[in-house]
Amino acid sequence: MSDACGCGDDKPEGANDAEEREPERLWQVSELRAAAVAGVFLLAGFVAGLVDAPRPVEIGLNAVALLVGAWTFVPGTVRRLAKGKIGVGTLMTIAAVGAVILGEVAEAAMLAFLYSISEGLEEYSLARTRRGLRALLNLVPAEATVLREGSSVTVDPAQLRVGDLLLVRPGERLATDGVIRTGRTSLDVSALTGESVPVEAGPGDAVYAGSINGTGALEVEATATAADNSLARIVAIVEAEQSRKGAAQRLADRIAKPLVPGIMILAAAIAVIGSVAGDPRTWIERALVVLVAASPCALAISVPVTVVAAIGAASRIGALVKGGAALEALGRIRAVALDKTGTLTRNQPTVVDVATTDGTSREQVLRVAAALEARSEHPLARAILAAAPDHTPAADVDAVTGAGLTGTVDSYPARLGRPGWIDAGPLEQRVATMQAAGATAVLVERDGTLLGAIAVRDELRPEATEVVAHLQGAGYAVAMLTGDNPRTAHALATQAGITDVHADLRPEDKSTIITRLREALPTAMVGDGVNDAPALATADVGIAMGAMGTDVAIETADVALMGEDLRHLPQTLAHARRCRAIMLQNVGLSLGLITILIPLATFGVLGLAAVVLVHELAEIVVIGNGVRAGRARPLPALPAEAPARQPAAATVGV
Repeated sequence: MSDACGCGDDKPEGANDAEEREPERLWQVSELRAAAVAGVFLLAGFVAGLVDAPRPVEIGLNAVALLVGAWTFVPGTVRRLAKGKIGVGTLMTIAAVGAVILGEVAEAAMLAFLYSISEGLEEYSLARTRRGLRALLNLVPAEATVLREGSSVTVDPAQLRVGDLLLVRPGERLATDGVIRTGRTSLDVSALTGESVPVEAGPGDAVYAGSINGTGALEVEATATAADNSLARIVAIVEAEQSRKGAAQRLADRIAKPLVPGIMILAAAIAVIGSVAGDPRTWIERALVVLVAASPCALAISVPVTVVAAIGAASRIGALVKGGAALEALGRIRAVALDKTGTLTRNQPTVVDVATTDGTSREQVLRVAAALEARSEHPLARAILAAAPDHTPAADVDAVTGAGLTGTVDSYPARLGRPGWIDAGPLEQRVATMQAAGATAVLVERDGTLLGAIAVRDELRPEATEVVAHLQGAGYAVAMLTGDNPRTAHALATQAGITDVHADLRPEDKSTIITRLREALPTAMVGDGVNDAPALATADVGIAMGAMGTDVAIETADVALMGEDLRHLPQTLAHARRCRAIMLQNVGLSLGLITILIPLATFGVLGLAAVVLVHELAEIVVIGNGVRAGRARPLPALPAEAPARQPAAATVGV
């Protein structure tokens, strides 16, 4: 909350307890309960005045209303003043004290009553959006079943240890992160990632806390404790980063901080000069009204409420936004740089073509290649092994850095590697065709004779083309950054609809490209791995794909897409753009209100009660407008022919 406002800090001791309880109803907010009590006494004082009750009775009722309402902000104001801090609570306190001095106890009570309502509504709106984030932790079940010494034991998830073997029955939620040891199932991860389609999982697959098991019983080895699982990390990151302030918040602070002392000086000048030129009581009262009229609380409340509401909504559509700075910057983005592997593609290479020489079969080429790759962990190796599951591992296998593998297959020397290290010979044209289609080609040789070429390609995500069309249709410049060779990069980029392609890049090269893109347009970088970390950090906004499993991406990026569906990207960008517009609406409304009220108060057009009423109603309006950011809208359907708008200024040469 803004220091300039004091709306969040000028609170009684009990406010912290209220935050811990996270009020779910309006009546549970202590400020609103105090306002209700103050309102009752204020109404009683008003009735007493109407029925000509004794003056002390009327004043006493209004005084009680004032004391109860002032309890919500005066103690905090005094504590802040003791630390040398001046906030909006200071203005409100001075105005209330001045009104009492002038004998306008009812006016002071009205000010305290309305201000306490504003404070309570703010607290309620913030608590509601905080609950949206903390509700992630409620996805962890109340108990977990652990297999120990051959029998099942029910334990509290907080007691789980790394290595415990969990039994997860159909329909149950996973209590923590783990790896499936036995069983196959479909997991509902919609609450975590926003993905509506269940994810198939089996032995060796990583699973995450809060996922709902589908049809099959699972035995899952815990890889994290309840305090350190995916859900706990996400909540901790969000709550730790929410104190970061976006540019619009810093603008509010820059306006509000000098505004408070400036208005106090103006009010003092009005009181002094007016007293010299006219009736001191009239001008001192007007000076006090100016203090209230110029209160910047609506300005300082408006952006934080919008930020917290927007972050909560983003988490529900599968995006982890690290605070106001990231949200506001995300709303300014006009260019998006996409990593290829793991972002535009599945990061699951598959064999898409096999070319053979005369007298050699497809199966023979794959068998020799799989024999050489049998003990390799390279993604290309996994693709080849999946295509040739029946093979005998080669002997004496050695890796030649930057080239390929050598070994012995069927007692003959064999090689597998890139074109150039192995001569493509009669397959040169086929290899070129493979590369032009976006595949990585490897050649296979045995006993000095070329057997064939294998094309392995990491296929585009099925939604990649749709996502690029959405981004371009919304006016974003889209570029692709990759370490792959230019042929593969351009082939996949063409398939996705991207024309600005930067290939054969090292991690530091990606960072350099992002720096150049930022000179033209505010730029976001979307990546998923360690090699993308420099670019994620360099971009105006770094966006990590697959946050449920990529710790480096979470730590480096400002925003993390919690699922593997790339469609979360344009939806998150559209959400941030809309929320930034709401922020600017609130800032404009707040500043306009101050600009109008100050001269009206100075010349006596509006009295204290009218100014307080208008000002507090405006605060309710900006809070309500900010809460609108808590509703995330679905992406609009693409037109039959999606427009592709690529601002030329964002295109950068390598």
